[in-house]
Amino acid sequence: MLCVTSLPLALTAESSSDAWITMFNGEDLFGWKANPENPDSFHVEDGVLVVDGPRCHLFWIGESENTEHEQLTNFHWHAKVKTMPKANGGLYFHTQYEESGWPSAGYECQVNQTHKDRKKTGGLYAVADVFDTSPVKDGEWYDYDIIVDGKHIVIKINGVVTTDWTEPDDWQPPKNMSGRKLSKGTFAIQAHDPESVVYYKDIRMKRLP
Repeated sequence: MLCVTSLPLALTAESSSDAWITMFNGEDLFGWKANPENPDSFHVEDGVLVVDGPRCHLFWIGESENTEHEQLTNFHWHAKVKTMPKANGGLYFHTQYEESGWPSAGYECQVNQTHKDRKKTGGLYAVADVFDTSPVKDGEWYDYDIIVDGKHIVIKINGVVTTDWTEPDDWQPPKNMSGRKLSKGTFAIQAHDPESVVYYKDIRMKRLP
């Protein structure tokens, strides 16, 4: 599902390489493509991206229908996030568009305050986890920042570092996650299950040298 809008609603960026790029216009899913598993798990309501439904992933493709368009290496990604009770979600980077299943490429940053999974918000899923206690609460907006610079990955929640991890030169990904490594790629937002409701707004990113 790819929604295209007129130019006034297009994504915006300044000319300088260090400018923030608006990735979500608050009107529709321009610049994003949901895979065909359950595309209705994503919709826009009152300027907010609502994630509510069975498993599906929403991939950032920028202003092109070509799913190879956005291939990022170093970046600073930001969004405001809010979860409802028992919700689970995830934010992928250095990933690639896939028609179904959990994305096999790249890393996942966890979104989970009170879901039964012990891995909580602010962790790098199955690599550098935040266990048992989330740094934030359900029902409250919080800032989620992901910074990748070379082999260095930093996750911040409300400005506080929750993950500071450097991928080793001899890195061996977790079992059954062979693609969990740095390379280049795009972003994806996860719809985890029908009981998980997560909200996103102010989604933007900045390319780093």
